[in-house]
Amino acid sequence: MGACEKGAVMELSLAARTVAEYKVLEIGGEVDVYTAPKLRERLIEMVNAGDRHIVVDLGRVDFLDSTGLGVLVGAHRRLKARDGTLGLVCPHERLLKVFRITGLDKVFDIHASVEDATRGGAARAARTGS
Repeated sequence: MGACEKGAVMELSLAARTVAEYKVLEIGGEVDVYTAPKLRERLIEMVNAGDRHIVVDLGRVDFLDSTGLGVLVGAHRRLKARDGTLGLVCPHERLLKVFRITGLDKVFDIHASVEDATRGGAARAARTGS
């Protein structure tokens, strides 16, 4: 199996639900070069369907590489261009460290739980321009 062994067998699960004015996308598994296109496609579908305030729940993500980070940055830009917001739920230190090292903790609104992310802060910030 070689280089594909680890990433190719890991399935990425995506489940969306609505909480107040937010669309929450729960991700499970590994977000890497093999699975990131599936995540990118789902986020683009959500934006094209009119979702403007999206929260990506990374609580069940085991691994996130630079390809996955790129997908999240792209979604953030797409939403920002449409006066929307992309918040992240990242309760695990191992993933938070990736965002800190890359400086993306200053780009994304990162929350400890879906409840924190959907309290109105991200959408309110978009409306007020802060």
